[in-house]
Amino acid sequence: MSLILKFTCNNNPVEVLIKPEMTLLEVLRDKLGVTSPKCGCNHGDCGACTVLLDGVAVKSCITLAATVEGKTVLTAEGLAKGAELHPLQKAFIELGAPQCGFCTPGMLMAAKGFLDKNPNPTYEEAAEALAGNLCRCTGYTKYIEAVVEASKGTFGSL
Repeated sequence: MSLILKFTCNNNPVEVLIKPEMTLLEVLRDKLGVTSPKCGCNHGDCGACTVLLDGVAVKSCITLAATVEGKTVLTAEGLAKGAELHPLQKAFIELGAPQCGFCTPGMLMAAKGFLDKNPNPTYEEAAEALAGNLCRCTGYTKYIEAVVEASKGTFGSL
């Protein structure tokens, strides 16, 4: 049995045929070609698949696709406005946060969801907000610093 799923992805309405057991991560990557969310653990532990669902950071690998009917999904691909990077993306690049880059899209989306709710975080609050996203390459310091600097407007208005 298949279902027609309709939702908004990165400001574009989409309609896709899915199987009821498909995860949002599978739909994004396999059906829509949205590749920034990564499958790191497939258990909701690592955060590499983090996206915003109606503004809330969720792990797309454990979110059933059918539950996003009529909702809005934002991925790292949807952050930039044309060629203009989002201030968080600029901060991550300028402060050298990414190493291999595998976790970066999930970190970006967790940070975006957090800053939308807490636009003036402390270092400790930013660290806690990123705690659900694992990175095997860095000590997290530059990611956290990038979130705090972005919140200050250093790289543009959030």
